Amino acid sequence: MSSKKYIFDVDGTLTPARQQIDPEFLLFMMFFSVRNDVYLVTGSDRDKTLEQIGVDLYNAVKRVYNCSGSDVYEGDRNVYRDDWELPKEVEQFLYDELDFSQFPIRNGEHIERRPGGVNFSILGRGKGEGREEYIKWDKRTNERKDIWHRLKYCFPDVEVNIGGQTGLDLGPVGVNKSQILRDFRLGEKIYFFGDMMEKGQNDYPLLKAVQEMGGYPYTVENWEDTRTKLVELTSS
Repeated sequence: MSSKKYIFDVDGTLTPARQQIDPEFLLFMMFFSVRNDVYLVTGSDRDKTLEQIGVDLYNAVKRVYNCSGSDVYEGDRNVYRDDWELPKEVEQFLYDELDFSQFPIRNGEHIERRPGGVNFSILGRGKGEGREEYIKWDKRTNERKDIWHRLKYCFPDVEVNIGGQTGLDLGPVGVNKSQILRDFRLGEKIYFFGDMMEKGQNDYPLLKAVQEMGGYPYTVENWEDTRTKLVELTSS
């Protein structure tokens, strides 16, 4: 087994956010995954990941860490699953934030329960419009960052990270993307590609943990940037 390990976020790194992978880039990643030890880590569940990257790539990589590593698959085999219940007082706090927000569009399914945690979204994950509007709203108002600060202050025993473009990921302290490194060893060369690498964002804990293990994190803007950086890395 190779000492080089390549870890990739999905949304914003291998695919446009919440969209399917580019067909040509899919072929590129299939070719790369057959010849290298590739792992995926995403806040999304298995069904959403399959919709985005397809079953062939999902099965070609060594392991997929869904739900930030709380629901782990090798192909169609579930390796590990962590179940965590959202505390009632935190759930009520989230509904209070929903009432407090001035953003006018609501799609329902504001609290999405996943193995090991939940995703909270003011916009909601039900079918409807408003995604682009919320992205612009959040950039202008820093709404998610403000909610993140309030959650961290009120519930220090809850892990909170800004995930994707519209939500926040919540779970018990220590349950974030960095937990996947329990399956990796010192001495392995770990390369991690992600787009949400700033403090408070959901790739940041893994960035820090990879650095502490002597690995190499790469911040990317989109899947084209991922391909460019990966070609530069592997051709040098």
